[in-house]
Amino acid sequence: MTLDEILKEIKNANSFMITAHENPDGDAIGSCLAFATVLKEMGKEKIDVLLKEYPPIFNTLPNIDLIKSEASLDKYDMAIVLDCPEIKRVSKEYHKYFEDAKITVEFDHHLKNAMFADLDVVNPAAPACAEILVSSFRYMKIEISKDVATCLMAGIITDTGGFRFNSTTRETFEFAGWALAKGVNIPKIYKDYLMTKSKSQFEAEKLALDRLEFLMDDKIVFTYMTKEDEEKLNIQPGEFDGIVGIGITIKGVEVSIFARERSDGFKVSFRSNNIDVADICMLFGGGGHKLAAGCTIDAKLEDVRKAVIEETKKHLK
Repeated sequence: MTLDEILKEIKNANSFMITAHENPDGDAIGSCLAFATVLKEMGKEKIDVLLKEYPPIFNTLPNIDLIKSEASLDKYDMAIVLDCPEIKRVSKEYHKYFEDAKITVEFDHHLKNAMFADLDVVNPAAPACAEILVSSFRYMKIEISKDVATCLMAGIITDTGGFRFNSTTRETFEFAGWALAKGVNIPKIYKDYLMTKSKSQFEAEKLALDRLEFLMDDKIVFTYMTKEDEEKLNIQPGEFDGIVGIGITIKGVEVSIFARERSDGFKVSFRSNNIDVADICMLFGGGGHKLAAGCTIDAKLEDVRKAVIEETKKHLK
């Protein structure tokens, strides 16, 4: 079995590179730190979690010091990619470390996965990559310490929206109960990573809500943010993440769309109650989950707005 092979390779390896998709969310960061903590507790000494940037709210997670933006080695024995369906979604500067590693591994829960590693563990039914790691660690008989469980719960809570999303499973709650008994402060994780906002994040959400427009008999909502807005409000990495989810909480809305300007165009995020937005994003070179997906479109704002709204209307019809 793949997990048996992974455990064998872990035991033989001395150096590890761990990474996830660009603009990592709580699941990506929690999964990376959980895996890094497991390796550290196994006695492995050379572990680099490579993330170009990440939301500062996660600075309270165990072993956050293992995260760095630059590699400390030219080549690693093992490269591990978490919560990422294809290598192109990893920051480009880290591709070489993945390609040059002796063995490559991925754990992911996205529906459309490219199976790009030597050893792939993919389960689209899992509500979070962190939940895949729970079952994987248990299968490999790797102890889940309090620190590891804390990181895993951070990933699970953020990717399930605090257990609100339909992807939440019985196993999700079983692990939450187990982690609580282990001493993990689940209410604090929920508060710190879902409920607490910086002033700049609040201002960003306020601006986005002021711009929110309703379309197709209020079934679609659209809003946006420019680079100028980002600079003016001094918005930090990750402080955009909750904006697209606000629209979907409005009664009657089927699809919420948020476009954020970046150097390579507009990053467009979709959330839905029923429509498969991953199919919409695939048409623009993106992807994701059925009810939560995204893509990047290199065009002017008005062209981006027109394209994504027209395509969304087709799927709603």
